[in-house]
Amino acid sequence: MKTIRHRNLLPILTACSTIDSSGKDFKALIYEFMPNRNLDTWLHQKHGGVAPKLLGLAQRPSIGVGMADALAYLHHDCGRVIIVHCDMKPTNILLDDDMNAHLGDFGIASLVVDSRSIAGGHSGCSSSLAVSGTIGYIAPGINQ
Repeated sequence: MKTIRHRNLLPILTACSTIDSSGKDFKALIYEFMPNRNLDTWLHQKHGGVAPKLLGLAQRPSIGVGMADALAYLHHDCGRVIIVHCDMKPTNILLDDDMNAHLGDFGIASLVVDSRSIAGGHSGCSSSLAVSGTIGYIAPGINQ
């Protein structure tokens, strides 16, 4: 993931791995800070009576187009592998200073080998993917 570059993918700055105070493995990816938090905070009113933040009319299609562009890149332009995010939801779409959308949280992403680039012209992909993701955000028609 560190080598993949796209304007709408959350950039990974570095990674760390250590042992925590209780002796367990601790691993973390360090991402660029996104000051406008995630899309969920802009779409849904939270408890406590705080008014939700509002997206402008130009921001809404811009976020949608940005995410579509990021997914097209992951599915078609990453070379010999296809990256399937598997958990596309508003909390995984982060917004920078200028409200540009960045896709993050590839914790359950799947890599699918593109057989067209390896097998010399065969169409389709070869993989055995297990269905995973957040309930309510899994693509319709996927059998569990």
